[in-house]
Amino acid sequence: MVEIKINDGEYTKYEIARMIGSRALQISMGAPFLIKLTPKRIEELRYNPVEIAKLEFKEGVLPITVKRILPHERRG
Repeated sequence: MVEIKINDGEYTKYEIARMIGSRALQISMGAPFLIKLTPKRIEELRYNPVEIAKLEFKEGVLPITVKRILPHERRG
C-alpha cells in the first residue's frame, strides 16, 4: 500500500483555482470583502473579483475549506 501525504495548508493548483473561483463568484454577487481595501486599491484592481479573491487567499481569510477523499480512504 502506498501512503499519500499531503501536509495541512498545502493545496493543489486545482484546489486553489476552485477556491479562488468560488470566492470570486461570491464577490461578484455582492458578498462583502474579507480584507480592508481602500477605494484607490479597488480601482487599481479594476474592480476585478478574481484579483480580490486572490488577495483574500494570499491573506488566508477565505471562508472555503477543502475536503479531500484520498484513494486509500474510499469505501469500496
